[in-house]
This record gives sequence, structure tokens and C-alpha cells, in this order.
Amino acid sequence: MNAMTVGTRPIAEPPARISPRRTLRHGLTLAWRNIAQLRHSPEKLLDTTLIPIVFLLLFLYVFGGAVAGSTHDYLQQLLPGLVAQMTMFATMGLGTALNEDIHKGVFDRFRSLPIARSAPLLGTVLGDTVRFIIVMTVLVTFGSLLGFRFHTDPLSVLAAFALAYVFYLAVCWISVLVGLVAPSPDTVQGFSFLWVMPLTFGSSVLVSDTSTMPGWLQKWTDINPVTHLADAVRALTIGGSVGNHVWYTLAWAAGIVLVTFPLAMRMYARRA
Repeated sequence: MNAMTVGTRPIAEPPARISPRRTLRHGLTLAWRNIAQLRHSPEKLLDTTLIPIVFLLLFLYVFGGAVAGSTHDYLQQLLPGLVAQMTMFATMGLGTALNEDIHKGVFDRFRSLPIARSAPLLGTVLGDTVRFIIVMTVLVTFGSLLGFRFHTDPLSVLAAFALAYVFYLAVCWISVLVGLVAPSPDTVQGFSFLWVMPLTFGSSVLVSDTSTMPGWLQKWTDINPVTHLADAVRALTIGGSVGNHVWYTLAWAAGIVLVTFPLAMRMYARRA
């Protein structure tokens, strides 16, 4: 195998051209590595399991009576909103895990392999699908125990979670970028909260009617992608007009990937 040497670190010279099919196969192989890590270290999913339950109980019993008159009525609009919120929060662990792998030298070993340059990052994102599935399963299961019920057909419900998953994959690339930029794993969470909190709480996640908000905040919620995701999920799970919310969500997802993926690849080339 031909190799180049950067400092004291040998780096394999990959084939001149790697097909998209092989790139995907490399990414899926590394994704399985991340899934296997979670299987052997289930404590890494503790926050993923507890946060949906804590948020659901907290928001339901603090705001339920004031917003909808009863906790039961509020639960029907809150849980779809929390699907959007948990879609955002679930991505935060990705950046931390990525940063830890970089500091441990794992990505140095990846660079010594004849694989596509994007495969390690692609595998990191795809492997985190497990986290998304667990978050949504816990949220819906616990919400159902409290009295939440879907009011649309199974296909619409499936479309709602598929839309949330597509947006999740897009936002994961922001978390990847944060994990590459942050100087240490301890700072990743702080950086992540700076952009996740305004997007999630400055949206229609907790209240479907944003008309009572101040004018400046209404303008923010109107363009906020999390608002469009939350409203789309509500319409697809409990009924109502979907409008353009699905298309806005997909457009935002595509825009996020188009911007963050090249930046993440550039930072990966410098950092890893």
C-alpha cells in the first residue's frame, strides 16, 4: 500500500476515484461501528432516554392548564411539538462523541485506511440514527401512557416521523461541524446549546398558536425551521392543514446540508 507521511503519521493514499456506492458502503460500515459502541456502552444513551420523559412531564404539567385548559388537551398539541424539539436535542450528543473520537486518535486511524474521505463523517451521522429512534420511541410510548392518541391514518403518522428523521439527518451536520470546531468535548455541549435553544424555544413547539407572541418573536417563528417541522408533524399526526410546512422543512434540510457538509469536510481535513 502506498502511503504518504505527514509528520510521523502515515496516511494511506486512497484510490483516485471512489464511487458513491463504495462511499456509502464505507459509511455504513463505520456507522455499524458507532452502533456497536452504543451496544457496549448503553450509559451513553441515558440522557437520550430521560430527556424526552422529563420535558414531557415538565411542560405538560406546568403549562397544560394555562395554555389549553387541561393537561389532556394540551398533550395532544404538545407531543407533536416535542417531536420537533427532540429532533434537535438528539443531535447534540453526536458532536460530543465525534470530538472525543478525534481527541482519542480514532479519526487518525480512519485516515490511514483506503476509504472515502467523507466515510468517517457519514458513518458518524448514519450511526446516530439509533439515538433518533430511541428518543422518538420513548417520547411516543410515554406520551401514549399519559393519554396521547394519533388522530390520522398510519401513513400520515409515518410521514411525520420520516420528515422529522430527514430534518434530523440534516441538523446532524451542524452538530458534526460543532464537534470539529470545538477545542474539547467539554465545550461541545455549550456551543450546541447556543444554537439549539433559540431554535427550539423560539418556535411553535410548546404552543401551536403563536399570535400572542410579540411581533418580533412572531417574525422569528415564521422563518424558524423548527416551527415548520412542529406544525407539519402536528398536522400529520393529529389532523389539520399541512400547508407548505412540509416543503419549507425539506427546503431548510437541503439548505443546511448544502452549507454545513462542505464546511464539515474542510474542517475535518484540517482537524482530524
